[in-house]
Amino acid sequence: MTLRIVVLAKQVPDPETPPSQFKIDESTNSVLPPNGVPPVVNGFDLNAVEAALQLRDAGADVEITVLSVGSEFVMDAMKKPLAMGADRLVLVDDEGLDRIDAAATVKVLAAAIEKDGPFDLILGGRQASDWDQAHVTLGLAEVLGLPLVSLVQKLELDGDSIALRRVIPDGYQVVSAPTPSVLTITNELGEPRYPNLRGIMQASRKKPEIFSLVDLGLSDSDLSPKLELKRLYVPESNRQVELIEGDDEADSGVKLALRLRKEKLI
Repeated sequence: MTLRIVVLAKQVPDPETPPSQFKIDESTNSVLPPNGVPPVVNGFDLNAVEAALQLRDAGADVEITVLSVGSEFVMDAMKKPLAMGADRLVLVDDEGLDRIDAAATVKVLAAAIEKDGPFDLILGGRQASDWDQAHVTLGLAEVLGLPLVSLVQKLELDGDSIALRRVIPDGYQVVSAPTPSVLTITNELGEPRYPNLRGIMQASRKKPEIFSLVDLGLSDSDLSPKLELKRLYVPESNRQVELIEGDDEADSGVKLALRLRKEKLI
């Protein structure tokens, strides 16, 4: 039996963008795309792609679908999971979908999964590198009414269930999950594989399947935000240095302690 896996992927600004090129339009509370720096697939989501591919490497018969919600997709970026070995790329592409909040993203993803499914496993990265909120995958499990296991660093098939190892602060926890389930994959899984030339050539010939909001039976009114962004800005750093000098090291230490006490830092 084929195990159908959907991997959630988000197009994000390249986290390696030089700080000097990171600009914000405070009038629209949005990040301005840096010139000459294309977006990428969220690195944590590539960990999820790698997890699905490792199940295939272990001998499982899997079909891997990559699902993304947004607009103005850059195909060179979004086809990287296909070049790694994923089978399908499904995009929900409509104006403004790159600016919706986590709750609306969950609603769109759930509708897309209901339309394109069913799936046996839903994998997502532990968080997205742009907002770092880690809301979407957890919210999707709630909306779909599916079991959720977070921060998975290893997974393998165990009969009709999935044997998992998840990261906890002082080690790891062994968990068994049924199918279907929702999993978030952590970067402790290991580095995602690099696409080889054959994979890149195959990916170049594959066309994404594209849905609009209308295709999913949704409208703009269905995506009203639950979170209101009041202000987005780059904080200004005002660094001041005060040198504490004394007659010798001991005197300097005493003067430093007195100065810190005056500032109520000790």
